[in-house]
Amino acid sequence: MKTIRIRVTGKVQGVFYRKTAKDRAIELGVTGWVRNEDDGSVTIEATGDPEQLINLVAWCADGPPRAIVEDVKVENIPFQDFPHFMSER
Repeated sequence: MKTIRIRVTGKVQGVFYRKTAKDRAIELGVTGWVRNEDDGSVTIEATGDPEQLINLVAWCADGPPRAIVEDVKVENIPFQDFPHFMSER
């Protein structure tokens, strides 16, 4: 298990990105959180096995139908044991 931080930029607010990211993470069995940032981006911190996280990052590159994803940045961060996946803000 490992934890990553994903930052997604583009038209990713007001298009149900946060909700569908949460739904996808739960489907994949990933724990963590997702939130909208003041600069218009979306941040996700997620814990899971490598395959789960690869699948989540792949989904992030497309997002929901109305999103226009410009960039997805991923960084490894210290392991965090989240109880479930939640949406903030």
